[in-house]
Amino acid sequence: MGLLDSFEKGLERAVNGAFAKTFRSGIQPVEIASALRREIDVKSAVVSRDRILAPNTLRVLLSPADEANMASLGSALTTELDQLVRKHAKKQGYAFAGPVSISITADPNVPTGTVRVESSTAKGEDVRWIGVVDVEGKRHPLTKARTVIGRGSDADITISDANTSRKHVEIVWDGKHAMARDLGSTNGSKLNGAAFTSSPLEPDSVITIGRTKIAFRIVAQATRPARRPVDDSTRIFDAQEYDR
Repeated sequence: MGLLDSFEKGLERAVNGAFAKTFRSGIQPVEIASALRREIDVKSAVVSRDRILAPNTLRVLLSPADEANMASLGSALTTELDQLVRKHAKKQGYAFAGPVSISITADPNVPTGTVRVESSTAKGEDVRWIGVVDVEGKRHPLTKARTVIGRGSDADITISDANTSRKHVEIVWDGKHAMARDLGSTNGSKLNGAAFTSSPLEPDSVITIGRTKIAFRIVAQATRPARRPVDDSTRIFDAQEYDR
């Protein structure tokens, strides 16, 4: 069990015995966890249909005394905080535009026993939402207005399924909305289990042609790498980039 695994079951049980003995006064690790969750809840913004962008840079400000106590835990605390933030984001359906960075910094203006959190994300021009399809274990960005899928070599995405037509189905993507169309295939197409010829395509929909499943998704992409702060007094933990 991690240091903060019981957080979801109640804040009062989140800090284990070792933490309680270490911190008899001042800020508690569970209070930092609570502040981080509250920050991403408040600062998350809807940027596309069914897509909520959460801040991916989180800076925890503590009094010098509290920061020194947290530093005594080494990387264990930042690792647990990162896992909690990622779990909460997944549960709430939030997406990150880039790697998550959590830092804990001493600030003489913060009273002992108080935690403040500053957050930010990539600027608007640094983030774009792209359509992709996952086919046979490979992800294909939809870079054209119309993407044809089938077993023919002239299809935009060629699949190795003898039960599909050379040009079986196409996906139309305008950067915001998608539509799927069967191209007069021999065996037909299904969308989320139901036969169709033409239909709007919602995120996470699955098209079935022959024995092949095609999952349509919309994911966030940073147009340039996120800058990471450089500060010897700051502990930074970078999580893997998320597709949502």
